Amino acid sequence: MWRTPMQPELLLFDIGNTSIKIGLAHERQVVTSYTLRTDAGQTADDLGLKLATLLGHAGVTPQSLRACVASSVVPGFDPLLREAVARYVDCPLYRVGADLSVPLENRYERPAEVGADRLVGAYAARRLYPEFPGLLVVDFGTAVTIDCVNGNAYMGGLIFPGPRTALSALSREAAKLPRVNLDVRADEPTPGRSTATSIQHGLVFGFACMVEGLAQRLKRQLPGPARVLGTGGFAASIARVSPVFDHVLPALLLEGLRRLYYEERTAF
Repeated sequence: MWRTPMQPELLLFDIGNTSIKIGLAHERQVVTSYTLRTDAGQTADDLGLKLATLLGHAGVTPQSLRACVASSVVPGFDPLLREAVARYVDCPLYRVGADLSVPLENRYERPAEVGADRLVGAYAARRLYPEFPGLLVVDFGTAVTIDCVNGNAYMGGLIFPGPRTALSALSREAAKLPRVNLDVRADEPTPGRSTATSIQHGLVFGFACMVEGLAQRLKRQLPGPARVLGTGGFAASIARVSPVFDHVLPALLLEGLRRLYYEERTAF
C-alpha cells in the first residue's frame, strides 16, 4: 500500500562558534541538513531570509513546522535566533538549557559549565546505543571534544583545539607557513617533500594518532566494551585514515535535538 512520505515538522539548530548546522526532521529521523556560517553580527532579517530560502529549497513551508529546537554555545546569537524564528517561522522555539533539559546525570563539578552541544551529543549517543554502558563521543568543531558516558551519566571529557583552529594558529604565528587545505588522500603519513604536504600530513595524521591514544586511555576508565563515536566536520577525514571510530554520525547532535523534542516533550 502506497503511503504519503512523512513531512518535516521540526527545525533544528546546532549553533557552534564557527558554523550553524540546521536540520529538518520528523518523528522518525532527521531528513536533511544545511550548514551556515555563525555570524552574530548579522541582523535577524539576514538570518530569517536565509531560513526562508533554506525552507524553500527543502520544499517545506513555515506553516507546516511544529517547533524549533536549538542548542547553542554562542550566547550572543540567541536573541538574534529568537527574533528570526518569531518573524519568519512563527513557531515555538525550545532552547537546550533554558527551555529543555537533557535527561542525563551531569557529573561535571559545575554542571552549568558544560556546553549544550556536549550534553546533546552524549544524550543522542546514549539513545542510539543503549546496549553499550560505556560511550565516547568525539566531536570535531572549532574545538575537539571527547565526552564520556557511563550508563545514564555524563562523566565529563576533554577539550583541545580543532584541526582548522590549529591550522589557523600555525599560519598566524609562523609567518612563512601557508594556509593549506586538509584534504589528504594518503592512507599513511609520508615525509613531506613540500611545506603544504608536511602541514597536511602533520595535522591529519597527528590528530588521528591523538584521538586514537586518548580514546584508548579513556576507554580503560569506562565499562567495556565501550563504543567510540565520531561526529563533526572532520570526523570523516579521521575515519578514512584511522579505525578509531566504531561509527561516524555526521548528524549526531541534530538527532539528539530531534529525540529531545519527541521523547521529552511531556515537559513542554
